[in-house]
Amino acid sequence: MKSLLIWLFPLLAGSVLAFWFLTRPDLIRISELPDHIPDFANGERIFHAGGCASCHGVDLAGGLELKTAFGTFRVPNISPDLQEGIGAWSTLEFVNAMMRGVSPDGVHYYPAFPYASYTRMDLRDVIDLKARLDAFEPTDSRIGAHEIGFPWNLRRGIGLWKMRYLDPDLVTNGGSVDVLIKTGRYLVEGPGHCAECHTPRDRFGGLDRTRWMAGGPSPDGEGRVPNITPHPDGLAGWTEKDIAYFLESGFTPDFDLVGGTMVEVQENIAKLEASDRAAIAAYLKSIQALPDPHD
Repeated sequence: MKSLLIWLFPLLAGSVLAFWFLTRPDLIRISELPDHIPDFANGERIFHAGGCASCHGVDLAGGLELKTAFGTFRVPNISPDLQEGIGAWSTLEFVNAMMRGVSPDGVHYYPAFPYASYTRMDLRDVIDLKARLDAFEPTDSRIGAHEIGFPWNLRRGIGLWKMRYLDPDLVTNGGSVDVLIKTGRYLVEGPGHCAECHTPRDRFGGLDRTRWMAGGPSPDGEGRVPNITPHPDGLAGWTEKDIAYFLESGFTPDFDLVGGTMVEVQENIAKLEASDRAAIAAYLKSIQALPDPHD
């Protein structure tokens, strides 16, 4: 028995050290930030493209509860309040939160915060977004902690999740040279994080890229999110102009009106330039046509 313990102890210690090493936060360094003067107007564009107000509220005070199979997540205050918001964060801390899912004190954020999409953003856009958020009025709303059960409450393990799912590369149409499609791809796959709702997830909560934008169960467990690929189950009957008009007005081609959680998303996208909405439409018509998933 003693000899067995002599062998097991270093094996266990080595496993713990390997886990600790593999799950450490991967941070962007200050030297990697571009020499960039924040562009407030572009920050406004990214703010609307990302639909920040949809989850965090028009005053960015947070508080929305997302009830999922993994537990209840509470959307944080991201106003520039120095205590309860992000007003005390540096630009680098904000960039690492957005693109690496790491808090200023070095803790992994849960991927309910869609940094798996934001990691595809241009650093300059993230810096511009920070400038826009800093212009809001501070709100001292204090948000309660998440309610997450074991083993998902062990945040260190999210480092392993990131190894599998945190990929800064754009997902689709990598060979396209169409400028409109490329712009739409960036807006949809990056700041717009559309796939976070419109793509089904696997048992670990990661996006199933083989069913990209094919719809599926709502992440909060209520209803289903529609297929938005150019398949007959999705947007095959919609033209690019139909999609762009829907994003501007909220009206479908058969004059039905947008509903549910998509209402606020559409209202945010309506604030973008017409060229951005046209780009999103062009991208959605260019992706692989997939049928509705059978869950």
